[in-house]
Amino acid sequence: MIKGLVASAFGAAVISALVALPANAQDDMAAKTTVCGACHGQNGEPVSGNTPTIWGQQSNFLYKELHDYHSGERANPIMAPLVKNFSLQDLRGIANYFAAKTWPAKQASTAAPAGAEPEGIAMCKACHGPKFEGGQPAPRLAGQGYEYLISAMDAFADGKRTNNLDMPGFMKALTESQRQAIAHYLSSL
Repeated sequence: MIKGLVASAFGAAVISALVALPANAQDDMAAKTTVCGACHGQNGEPVSGNTPTIWGQQSNFLYKELHDYHSGERANPIMAPLVKNFSLQDLRGIANYFAAKTWPAKQASTAAPAGAEPEGIAMCKACHGPKFEGGQPAPRLAGQGYEYLISAMDAFADGKRTNNLDMPGFMKALTESQRQAIAHYLSSL
């Protein structure tokens, strides 16, 4: 309950900040997306491990996720209210804006090197690419944070995230330990 109240208060504060933008700044994509940096990072590095990297991500994937929050197909107490204030054309512009940015350089990590590919990951290459850098229609997974990856994979496996027809079946076919190994591997790339 507290988490929901905090998210609602945060969302309301962010919406107020968006509405307060001067008229000429509302047409400026950098101004429209300033609020995104609060969670996704000002330099492309998310401020929380459970927040995805969006800089340099696939434009079509970003648009789909924004559209799904906008339509209510995907629920999130912070994202859903934020995107409701934008037109679909604005959401396309936002997706293109972040896709055009450079994927953030990997920070020095204490994690073990990627090593051998874990069991079950081969099926991911068909959509996410041989190096997991994404492509039509799938997002980049290489270098995403472990917490975000495991949370998304578990949400698909548990049926909590349903805005993709294929992913729930793929994730249910994996054991919890396989999903964890895959998330560790992908986050280390």
